Amino acid sequence: MTPFPFVCSLALLAGPAMPPAERAAANSISAAALRAHVRFLASDLLEGRGPATRGDALAQEYIQSELEGLGLKPGAPGGGWRQPFDIIGVQGHPSALRFSPREGSPLVLNYSKDFIAVSGHQRPSSVLQNAEVVFVGYGIVAPEYQWDDYKGMDLKGKVLLMMNSDPESDPALFAGKTRLYYGRWDYKYEIAAKVGAAGAIIIHTTHSAGYPWQVVQTSWADEQFDLPSTEATTVEVRGWTTEDATRRLCALAGQDLDKLRAAAEKRDFRPVPLGVGLTTSFPNAIRKTQTANVLAVLPGSDPALSKQLVVYIAHHDHLGRKPGAKPGEDDIYNGAMDNASGVSALLTLARAYAALPKAPRRTVLFAAVAAEEQGLLGSQYLVEHPPVPPGTMAIDINIDGLNIFGRTRDVTVIGSGKSNLDGMIAQLAAEQGREIKPDQQPDRGFFYRSDQFNFAKQGVPSAYFSSGMNFIGRPDGWGKAQREAWEEKHYHQPSDELRDDWDLSGAVEDVQLYFWLGMRVANADEMPHWNKGDEFEQARIQSLRAPSPR
Repeated sequence: MTPFPFVCSLALLAGPAMPPAERAAANSISAAALRAHVRFLASDLLEGRGPATRGDALAQEYIQSELEGLGLKPGAPGGGWRQPFDIIGVQGHPSALRFSPREGSPLVLNYSKDFIAVSGHQRPSSVLQNAEVVFVGYGIVAPEYQWDDYKGMDLKGKVLLMMNSDPESDPALFAGKTRLYYGRWDYKYEIAAKVGAAGAIIIHTTHSAGYPWQVVQTSWADEQFDLPSTEATTVEVRGWTTEDATRRLCALAGQDLDKLRAAAEKRDFRPVPLGVGLTTSFPNAIRKTQTANVLAVLPGSDPALSKQLVVYIAHHDHLGRKPGAKPGEDDIYNGAMDNASGVSALLTLARAYAALPKAPRRTVLFAAVAAEEQGLLGSQYLVEHPPVPPGTMAIDINIDGLNIFGRTRDVTVIGSGKSNLDGMIAQLAAEQGREIKPDQQPDRGFFYRSDQFNFAKQGVPSAYFSSGMNFIGRPDGWGKAQREAWEEKHYHQPSDELRDDWDLSGAVEDVQLYFWLGMRVANADEMPHWNKGDEFEQARIQSLRAPSPR
């Protein structure tokens, strides 16, 4: 019995155990193959695979060559192996934020130590001139929870100071400790733009973000990329401040940060103007360039169902090189775990599928997408310019990081309870002697932080799971400790490198589970579906009404 309830279509679960040919293909997945792909993709030669760099191009070339060599077919819309798209690079150069009260001396925050700020638009400069700062709690408008942090206040031209995450003290409100999209930084910047704010600053804490301040520094300090924008809804400046810096800012306004945050935990909270103006000005270097998704397909064997897709996706980009590195300092963000390992799994899965004596009924798309670290840009472009309508995509299976610590007795399902895929994953994991568990770090909001989110928004049922935490031969709590230590030391840092002590035995089992899940969906009579009432259910209903390809 699984540790949480699920709803599952009998048509998806029914059917015989894996045929011998499919089992042989799954058994061909090996730790050596996974390690070999990571070794190249995470090597210093690729210089961190930053978007539109030489390393980015080398990664694309390697991935295409591997897929082409397996005998797969080009999968990009209109033909070809790659789906190129334009991105706009914005490199801002802020140095300080100056907060001026109505009376008294100003507070000056220093870049990187106290704050990180980037342009919210694609213009040569970003300017705020004594823009009033308003504390808006969590900055959330959620009618389904009778929650509105803005209460109709006119905030045009203001700078909104807001908390990260979403309220978590009440299990019946905002899913308790499970973070929803309302808790994500991208939602907060979006809603700030929608209300006409000039800027938005998110208060960082390690607890609310799920990672330390150094991750904000490394993720936001260098050139930022986005898709070309009409700038209909943007803010002038997007920023983060440390908790300590925010305390000083609140004290400047005669306020106590802890009291403000406590008030913001209630529905009756109203925005609090701080009586402090923010002034900053910094130039932005703007450039238009290109990156690309790499797409390949294994055509399905069923004349009707082959028009539908099973999609495997993994992002091939990382953060590139560290700006301003000191002589002798390691300045390459190799991105071995994140996400050379995911691309390695994608290529290894493609080899397993290509080895089948007969292709599954549905077509399988292997998509190595670009610019995930810049805001899921490659997958966004893919779903906006798909090879087939989203209504004919049976499933998206996203791979973002593999288990490097060994075998587990469990499998963590990110976004558990959202679709009838839970039951299928549970059955397949049970065949491995493992059980599935819901997200074991629900406060991190992982479902909204990787590429499957863009597919889900288009209605495509999405599977995203990771290794469990119950490691074979290890004491209780060991897995959680390893995960937290890795995030503390290596997440989005140059130290995310391939190491000799990686134990990929558990990764092999996880990738085999990815294979079996894709095969089961590819051969089922019915496509998966979101559970009734899920946030993505209506998007799926609408996509299924769209015309299907002939």
